Amino acid sequence: MAEAPISLTLPRNDDSFDDVWDEIVWRGLVHVSTDAAALKQALSGERVTYYCGFDPTAPSLHLGNLVQLLLMRRLQLAGHRPLALVGGSTGLIGDPKPTAERTLNTPDTVAEWVGYLQQQVSRFLPADGENPVTLVNNLDWTAPMSAIDFLREVGKHFRVGTMLKKDAVSARLNSDEGISYTEFSYQVLQGMDFLELHRQYGCTLQTGGSDQWGNLTSGTELIRKAEGTSVHAIGTPLVTNSDGTKFGKSEGNAIWLDPAMCSPYAMYQFWLNTDDADVVERLKIFTFLGRAEIEELAQKVADEPFRREAQRRLALEVTGLVHGADAVAAVMDASAALFGGGDLHALDEATLVSAIDELPQAELPGSETVVAALVATGLSASVSEARRAISQGGVALNNRKVESESETLEGRGLAGGIAVLRRGKKTLAGLRLR
Repeated sequence: MAEAPISLTLPRNDDSFDDVWDEIVWRGLVHVSTDAAALKQALSGERVTYYCGFDPTAPSLHLGNLVQLLLMRRLQLAGHRPLALVGGSTGLIGDPKPTAERTLNTPDTVAEWVGYLQQQVSRFLPADGENPVTLVNNLDWTAPMSAIDFLREVGKHFRVGTMLKKDAVSARLNSDEGISYTEFSYQVLQGMDFLELHRQYGCTLQTGGSDQWGNLTSGTELIRKAEGTSVHAIGTPLVTNSDGTKFGKSEGNAIWLDPAMCSPYAMYQFWLNTDDADVVERLKIFTFLGRAEIEELAQKVADEPFRREAQRRLALEVTGLVHGADAVAAVMDASAALFGGGDLHALDEATLVSAIDELPQAELPGSETVVAALVATGLSASVSEARRAISQGGVALNNRKVESESETLEGRGLAGGIAVLRRGKKTLAGLRLR
């Protein structure tokens, strides 16, 4: 394991800001909101009860959800009270995707996923202290409601013309797929959630991704009409890659928070590969580093980008926040061992599997030669090139230099029959030995 314990930044708010509103604005967490001046005043005063909803349309939360969890944690640290809603009813429907209807999951599957997501939420938002999180499930108030009651008590406050103008709805109406009444009604259900939490807990603020803005304002408008009260919403920016594509399960490139769906090693590598143009923004959103520390790292990106110090700090902080210091230590040990700076034999199978998942791979019998393995993994284009690389001393198997082109893979498997082939200092491949 690592020689020294991993030092991670504890969740905290930066006291260099006058209030939490100024901090979340500086961090770029407010893409759109209701009245900014009123929000600043509210968050600078007495305790505000706020909520964010997470739909169980998958068995894990992902990177986009992490933005919400960290915003909620910052508000909690500032003295405000979080309600974390995992949508047992809205998860049975799913909010409209831009292009096609969702596949509806069974009630049993959704109920199981509700439990998974509640456990994940609880890791980020403490249930003790002065402002403990309260977990809520919207199935508790929608299941007992009849269709007639729903239409009379909630539906009457919605105008179809306004609903049709919502971005998610209009996009689907203009697509070949169209939109079902089921998904069209999603915004009414989410609006009802805000109304119910306002009545039960005095909730006056909802947060969510900016792509959910139409659903967020459904709630603020419903409360205004039903209760005659003004409440607030904050829409956070969407996390995108360098070409502007959103990260998320709908796009098939989600970074999941469940280690079984995205290993700590894969998560660490994801953050480590952050573009220089994005790394400061992501330090602000995804870490609890203070403004002074982030500005120092930003200067290092400008002066010495080749050192990638900001990316390493980002990877350490976020992976540690999601998976813990022990997982980060294991990841760093694996990274060092892969490149000859540690003992590959000390790594467990799960860590090895996650590490080679990021590499070119081949499955070969132990009787095969290292030469064949070089060609099979693509580390060499031909047998002659592979032999030449070995004769020049540039090939290692499990960090041991390959001395002869006649060497085989027999008996060279690490945990789980995995082996690591390296050509030169940095070109790696994984082997699964039969």
